Amino acid sequence: MTENKPTIKPVTLKVRPVETKTEIDERGAFQRQPNHFTRPFGDGPDDLKAEAGKYRLFWARGCHWSNRASIVRELLGLEDAISVNQVGHTEDPERRKYGWEFAYEPDGKDPVTGAEYLAEFYYRADPDYTGRTTVPALIDVDKQEVVNNDYHRLTNYFEVAFKPFQKPDAPNLYPEELRKDIDNFNDQVLFPFVNNGVYRMMFAQSLVAYQEAFDDFYNTLDIIEKRLATQRFLFGDYVTDSDVRLYVTLARFDTHYYRNLGPIKNRIVDYPNIWGYARDLYEIPAFKNNTYFHDIARGWDTKKEKLFVDFNSRFADDIDFDAQWSQVNNRRYLSKTPDQKFLID
Repeated sequence: MTENKPTIKPVTLKVRPVETKTEIDERGAFQRQPNHFTRPFGDGPDDLKAEAGKYRLFWARGCHWSNRASIVRELLGLEDAISVNQVGHTEDPERRKYGWEFAYEPDGKDPVTGAEYLAEFYYRADPDYTGRTTVPALIDVDKQEVVNNDYHRLTNYFEVAFKPFQKPDAPNLYPEELRKDIDNFNDQVLFPFVNNGVYRMMFAQSLVAYQEAFDDFYNTLDIIEKRLATQRFLFGDYVTDSDVRLYVTLARFDTHYYRNLGPIKNRIVDYPNIWGYARDLYEIPAFKNNTYFHDIARGWDTKKEKLFVDFNSRFADDIDFDAQWSQVNNRRYLSKTPDQKFLID
């Protein structure tokens, strides 16, 4: 961090927009807002520069877009280079309307920056910003401004630009010879049909839009199920960036997403290859350490005095998710290096 810290600009909070009000097209289909802070990390004159201690990552336990970044940060051993904190929601509806809060802190404030809301970093970086204040959010600690919220590319920046700060035995999650294929799979398959596919179903405001998203999601899972029948991970013997992106959706489908859908075709546990693959990834400490199943599963409204309370709100705390996900998966035989899940340069 720089020695001469800039003056921290005050901000005015704005009420968080609601997806189903602002991101639905004329067909009733969900059109996710674009990422706003997309300045890349790199060597160009206008690029952000990777530095140890300069940035802080904010993510949320329930948000798979940000969960990717927290997993990759730990996989690569970037804990000392990029600090971290989690955001969440309190029970106060007046506070919730401003978006993510530092709900896990006893005083409700991030201990490094003193902020109460994630939105502070957004409006400090751009006072005219009108979109949702989302995670992941990588902030400049000194300026207390968001510098990048591009979940499409943030893990890639950790994998490439932050390589000098990775641990000595860090896995290569983004091999140069596979980058074109990984990018294509991430951008053309996982994002539209799986990662965002579940949100296209959950936020759809017409049956036509819902059915399109439903078909896209399950057709893609069928393809992935066949792909994983003959290889341990999406690109062969080793975990790549794509596996992280698929895992975070799989970890949430049976535990949370299903409750916002109509009749489902299959659960994740009904796909033998995908379910075994997901458990194989869960064995890796960085995946397990950053997967908070009870927080994912727990209902938003836990008031039990209502006549009808959903299953998760009643029983999520009683389910042993770790035991379910720690069952033997028998995926090792698919790999030429059964005891090694990572490509180490």
